[in-house]
Amino acid sequence: MTANPVREVDYPSTYQQLLEWFPDDQSCLDYLAGLRWPDGFVCPKCEATEFWRTGAGLWMCRACGRRTSVTAGTIFDRTRTPLSTWFAAIWFLTSQKNGMSALGLQRLLGFGSYETAWAWMHKLRRAMVRPERDKLSGIVELDETMIGGVTRGRTGGYGDKVAVMIAIEHNETRRLGRVRLGVATQPGTTELVDFATRVIEPGSTIRTDGARTLRRLADLGYTHEFTLGYSAPDKASVLPGVHLVASLLKRWLIGTLHFRVEEAHLPYYLDEYTFRFNRRNAKSRGLLFYRLLEQAVDTDPHPLKGLLKPETGIPDFT
Repeated sequence: MTANPVREVDYPSTYQQLLEWFPDDQSCLDYLAGLRWPDGFVCPKCEATEFWRTGAGLWMCRACGRRTSVTAGTIFDRTRTPLSTWFAAIWFLTSQKNGMSALGLQRLLGFGSYETAWAWMHKLRRAMVRPERDKLSGIVELDETMIGGVTRGRTGGYGDKVAVMIAIEHNETRRLGRVRLGVATQPGTTELVDFATRVIEPGSTIRTDGARTLRRLADLGYTHEFTLGYSAPDKASVLPGVHLVASLLKRWLIGTLHFRVEEAHLPYYLDEYTFRFNRRNAKSRGLLFYRLLEQAVDTDPHPLKGLLKPETGIPDFT
């Protein structure tokens, strides 16, 4: 990942500039090649770096003869839609502060079917969070909240509500830093402890509401500070960062998506919210376009079949 990409050098700053930079597929392919292989071509099979360019525009490894395209193995793999349309979709998705629904994308780009826009949105959400991302550190608030409006894929005792785990970092200026979100099968379980060990760096200070299941954090390499939430006059003041993130998340789900969310897809909506929240202070929306494209060429293809509702194979399109 490029540490400090430069505006109007590494990425466009306006939609008009986007159109000028990427008028056709070849210009898009050249740009994606620079993102996928910033230090030069690397064969996906043998990792050799010497190559030929074929007449069909493929990259052929001199060592093993493997032919590959820039889009092979990425979310753009086998797409029949011009890459310039993909670039426009990514631009609109990242340039709007709160994002958009699949219906909004369909109308904006003139897709013939809602299904196409829905699939594109879910493909892009799968590119929004890097698996190898850094863990949170310093002072981190940890808790969970109940998210309503979720169509559950299994029977449960909480109706249309699902437990979402939240870890929010405080940076050096005492402002909120990065967030991590995850879905729990049930609230109030040790899943929250497991979540903490996955997303928070050992040695950090974790603040909680004092639930007994969380007190073992002190034995797992963390400094555990807690205030008993049930006895506090103002429960929101116990973990103000978590409270704010939970409130904004619920508002975003209602305001942007406008409808119920299928439980199987909720983690990917959380990924989109995480992507947006952690980049909320970005000075250029074009930088978000750049970052999402950068991650898209490092994300496996996700055919429509794999995006469908797991139990039935039927998309719920939410």
